[in-house]
Amino acid sequence: MAEPGVGQAYARLVRAQIRSQTQYRLSFGIDVASCALGTLIEAAVVLVVFRVSPTVGGFGLREVLVMSALAAFAFDLADLLVGNIERLSTYVRKGTLDTILIRPLRVLPQLLATDFALRRVGRVAQSSVLLVAVLVYADIDWTPARVVMLALTPLAGCALFAAVFLLGACVAFWFVESGEIANAFTYGGKEFARYPATIYPGLLRRVFGYGVGLALVGYQPALFLTGHADPLGGPTWLAWSSPAAAALAWTIALLVWRTGIRHYRSTGS
Repeated sequence: MAEPGVGQAYARLVRAQIRSQTQYRLSFGIDVASCALGTLIEAAVVLVVFRVSPTVGGFGLREVLVMSALAAFAFDLADLLVGNIERLSTYVRKGTLDTILIRPLRVLPQLLATDFALRRVGRVAQSSVLLVAVLVYADIDWTPARVVMLALTPLAGCALFAAVFLLGACVAFWFVESGEIANAFTYGGKEFARYPATIYPGLLRRVFGYGVGLALVGYQPALFLTGHADPLGGPTWLAWSSPAAAALAWTIALLVWRTGIRHYRSTGS
């Protein structure tokens, strides 16, 4: 059980980061706007694809936009909350992780609080607006089950992407120059989740779509929301399995994290 005041210590770290990042308001506003612009560009890419093809993987524009918007919102929320964990490789390389290890606080919450990037709130805001607009455009026949699905999917997707962020960062404990390896699973995972699983080869679908769980972030929930049958023959209950996938991913991520912390050796500098 956490000691009294520990939660306040983490909160003070986050507040300190927010104050430092918002001290120069114009610069902060530009950062937020540039982050938000990325979401619009990603949506525009989907529209460009449909300019040259009437369908993608057997799906029309409405279905693919729903997949893309669900995945983008879940990823951007995870990026806001835990995306700064990717700086772990820098801490390990420079030896500055030592200063965090000697503090009387848990290491992982410290890392998440120390480099909290408030500018990413722009992407979250933009992706949430985009998700609402896409759902209106998709003209979904809402039922109680679909409302629950809509509420559940972004949260479970966020948790799954957060676990992927942590797993990618843990590679730094064994390979110091691990940034590209981690990005392949985090940002690459986002791109994978934004499109129908039907466009990928069978091996990629099995490993990344259902092994990692990326097909459960956008593809399967979008099928349920739009009432589209799965061309791959997947059962309907797969759309509801994202919370279980996220829980399993976090279990694995925390085990790898603890192993990595035990494996870590100070640079001595």
